[in-house]
Amino acid sequence: MNVGDKIPEVLGIDQDGNEIKSSQYRGRKLVLYSYPRANTSGCTAEACSLQAHKEELAAAGYQIIGISKDKQATQKKFADTQGLQFPLISDTETLLLQQLGMWGEKVACGRKTIGILRTTFLVNEEGIVEKIFTPKEIKTKIHAEQILEFLNKR
Repeated sequence: MNVGDKIPEVLGIDQDGNEIKSSQYRGRKLVLYSYPRANTSGCTAEACSLQAHKEELAAAGYQIIGISKDKQATQKKFADTQGLQFPLISDTETLLLQQLGMWGEKVACGRKTIGILRTTFLVNEEGIVEKIFTPKEIKTKIHAEQILEFLNKR
């Protein structure tokens, strides 16, 4: 997935069992982000940063959607425990993650592994990717501030 590409129509099932489609968000912008694993320190910091700035992002026209390989029950527990008020898609088969380019080789503790690449897409009202935050750019504790800073510079 690159800047200028359209996100897929079917995104998946969220923590509450709802099917999420990109057409549901037509006319609204999205912060579509992937995270490696619910309830881990980095992923919790990132999700909480986004939740804490949810209203500011909404004022800029953005809705938040998270994606990970976690099971739906894990996503639900994560959302409930952290008070997250946005969809968390469960992509246990990694089909969407692969389609979006959010799945691939990474290096962790000096070891090469295959897994989720922490990535964020800013998507416009027509479902077109306008900005990609890559794994090396994302600072989990202040990720929402990074997004807002980018939006303020445009």
